[in-house]
Amino acid sequence: MQTSNESQIANSDHVCAISLAKRGYGLLIRAASLLQSPLLLLLRLYWGWQFFETGKGKLMNHDKVTAFFQQLHIPFPGFNVYLAGSTECFGGLLLLIGLGSRLVSLPLLFTLTIAYVTAESDALKAIFSDPDKFTSAAPFLFMLACFVVLAFGPGKLSVDWFLEKKFFGKTNPA
Repeated sequence: MQTSNESQIANSDHVCAISLAKRGYGLLIRAASLLQSPLLLLLRLYWGWQFFETGKGKLMNHDKVTAFFQQLHIPFPGFNVYLAGSTECFGGLLLLIGLGSRLVSLPLLFTLTIAYVTAESDALKAIFSDPDKFTSAAPFLFMLACFVVLAFGPGKLSVDWFLEKKFFGKTNPA
């Protein structure tokens, strides 16, 4: 049986361990938070460039992509090649520099949704029955990158952050 003094020491050790765990967890959170803006920058640079290249490919090979869009039964295929290609090309450039990042994510997400519905319809239908098929489809990682930028913003290493700080005197922490 513990004496009162032993009980106080055990309770003190317990409080000390909890305090140490809270302090350690707080340090982990602060350190991991420092990775947020560099990670968002890397994500924007990589996927912005991928969007640019994909869009440029559509614009440079208009006839070939138009024939592909016709096979997919996309209405006004020639026009939609220009629309999708321009959205991807110029949206990708905006993502690269972090200008209008959240706003540009919306038309990019729309374009990717159309890609799933038309070119990747089998993968879309298998979203619950075969999730690997859905996640391995070409639009998935592009879409994931857009959702991350939409939800978290472009980060501090972006034109958006600079403009918000300069003109509005406030900044989003992301």
